[in-house]
Amino acid sequence: MSKFKFLLKKSDNNARAGVLQTSLGEIKTPAFMPVATQGAIKSTPINIIEEIGYEMILSNTYHILLRPGLEVIEKFGSLSKFMNWNKPILTDSGGFQVMSLSKLRKINKNGVTFQSHIDGSSHLLTPENVVETQNIIGSNIQMVLDECTPYPSTHESAEKSMNLSIDWAERARKKFLSTKLRSDAQFGIVQGSIYEDLRIKSALETINIDFDGYAVGGLAVGEGHDEMVKVLKYTLPILPDNKVRYLMGVGRPENIIESVAEGIDIFDCVIPTREGRHGHAYCKTGNLKLKNQKYADDHSPLDEESNFSFSKRFSKSYIHHLIKSNEPLGGMIICWHNLNYYKELMAGIRASILEERFDNFRKDFYFKRSGSKS
Repeated sequence: MSKFKFLLKKSDNNARAGVLQTSLGEIKTPAFMPVATQGAIKSTPINIIEEIGYEMILSNTYHILLRPGLEVIEKFGSLSKFMNWNKPILTDSGGFQVMSLSKLRKINKNGVTFQSHIDGSSHLLTPENVVETQNIIGSNIQMVLDECTPYPSTHESAEKSMNLSIDWAERARKKFLSTKLRSDAQFGIVQGSIYEDLRIKSALETINIDFDGYAVGGLAVGEGHDEMVKVLKYTLPILPDNKVRYLMGVGRPENIIESVAEGIDIFDCVIPTREGRHGHAYCKTGNLKLKNQKYADDHSPLDEESNFSFSKRFSKSYIHHLIKSNEPLGGMIICWHNLNYYKELMAGIRASILEERFDNFRKDFYFKRSGSKS
């Protein structure tokens, strides 16, 4: 019997609330995954992630392969045990690095050869060995190896990239189904850049391979919010209702709200921690740039509406001081605050869908942020 199942609990127009069942626990959707690229969430101990209440995190096959390496992970039994994280992990395959590290790789029909950005060593990733690598990592959810198409791309380039990803997806699925695995599930990825005909073709052919869930990739790479939503509008109706839908690498709160409105279930992004380390805090009333001098004598807490201990305990003035003094603690506090904000955002979205009031939640979200000043 499969350890993995997606149960759709409620729909409110296109917005969906469900539950992902895995061998390491359940994930209530819509859900956001903090990013632990190298087995660590930036500036954030794993016990903080547990305290906030996250149910799944994301890591990266390519980066774990390089460091600490599979030998270390094998000795611990899994990345979860290595991190002392007792909940599910989804691993990206390295497909994003095909784009982001384009100067350090060579690609052909067989796979991708990377020159390590750490020591210059050579590493071949194929659709098949990425399945094996993620099995060693102990991923609960594996992503297939794909080529994340850069933006902008011509129709011809995007089509060539998409066809390669479909070929790799077929090979990856065959390997996954023929291998004794510790993983619960494998997701396919829809590519095609901003071209409707390519997205539709990619979706149909990826569905035909029959994955456990489906991701939309190649967005949030420079095309802009409106174009991203446009792609979702003609892609998501094709995907099966009974399978989970994952939007990779997205996003900002408004990206999440609008993507949920179109039918996305899970998200990941580095924004909460990356921007937190630079002094940017996310709050219900808008974003705060705590480097700004106006916070130097602001005695109010970081977020007066939050019940999270780190958001209530420290004043904006103190955090401003830490940021201006280059004290790492300032960025850490904001990272933890941002991660809690995202968790509360997802909980609010989910509750509104279950109570069939998502449209009102969406309007209220924008109303509260409309008068904000950074």
